[in-house]
Amino acid sequence: MFIKHSDDIPAETVTAARGTTKQVLISPQEGPHFAMRKFVMQPGGGMPKHTNEVEHEQYVLRGRARVGLGDEEFEASAGDVIFIPAGAVHWYEAIGDEPYEFLCIVPNLPDKTRILE
Repeated sequence: MFIKHSDDIPAETVTAARGTTKQVLISPQEGPHFAMRKFVMQPGGGMPKHTNEVEHEQYVLRGRARVGLGDEEFEASAGDVIFIPAGAVHWYEAIGDEPYEFLCIVPNLPDKTRILE
């Protein structure tokens, strides 16, 4: 067991995205089954269409975004829970005046992000 504060964890720029950072809150080396990351997308920021080899469980902390999943598009906001199956095409675009922030939990399995645009 451990406790740490998110302010002590450095944020990394997500190179495939615009205006987006990621913090690895619980790394695969720390959690035996899952990793927890926090993403922050600045207004107008986002991630292009892509796939991952692992599922994603997400919880929106604040802000709003258009989220694409397959051929559907949704508006997500604080309190929403999003499940993205392994291999599903998905994308994000932060909308509104504040950053879009969410937690993303993924299994500790081999993963590869494939950008489709």
